Amino acid sequence: MNGPITARRVLAVFALIALAAGHAGAAELRILSAGAAKAVLAEAIPAFEKKTGHTVNADYSPVGPILKRLGDGEQRDVIVLSAETMSQAVAKNWAAPGAAEVGRVGMGVAVKEGAPMPDIASAEAFKKTLLAAKSIVFVDPTRATSGKHFASVLEKLGIADTVKAKLIIKDGGYVAEAVAKGEAELAVHQITEILPVKGIKLVGPLPADLQKVTIYQAAATTKARDPAAAKAFLEFLRTPDVRAIAAKKGFMAEK
Repeated sequence: MNGPITARRVLAVFALIALAAGHAGAAELRILSAGAAKAVLAEAIPAFEKKTGHTVNADYSPVGPILKRLGDGEQRDVIVLSAETMSQAVAKNWAAPGAAEVGRVGMGVAVKEGAPMPDIASAEAFKKTLLAAKSIVFVDPTRATSGKHFASVLEKLGIADTVKAKLIIKDGGYVAEAVAKGEAELAVHQITEILPVKGIKLVGPLPADLQKVTIYQAAATTKARDPAAAKAFLEFLRTPDVRAIAAKKGFMAEK
């Protein structure tokens, strides 16, 4: 005998049935995201999984390789790109219209924790700091938005050739880790990819006249296996809780 059926046991059975029913349509979402959104998604995804019962597998990469992978036919359910490249993905019929904004992020400068804070308050001050630095790490301009912009900043300041020998170019990821390891003196990267790195300190954003604010968006792909689940994820990104996560991770609010 299993004992008498009590009200508590009945309620427990109904709770299990409800839970199973709620997750009966659970899907596996495959996300391919620009690295700048990683800090937000890494915290938002577990909350989404808990709320919906869906599971999410996320892969992070610079924007350039993402476009190549999509062009080569790689299939994902949701992609996260800069607004500029998202428009290309929509035009090529890789992404469906109706993207959700993840956030807006500017570029910043980082030094090793405990190191003197250099002056980057103006374009001229930033130029002097770059010239004085022993080494500068940033991401490959052919692969990522921030690297492309920083290369253009060096040209604008007229020091591209002068500092070329001390530039350290990384394929992607948290390039500021090179500063934490003592491999580089300065890192120039998007602020959302500076803040998660331990052992470094954000000096501040680039001067306003050299700054680039990039908008990141998430969209369902046109080949999403479960469009309803993909749509649910986009709607989740618009919730106040996720907006709060984005702000905490260095994203600016949507205008």
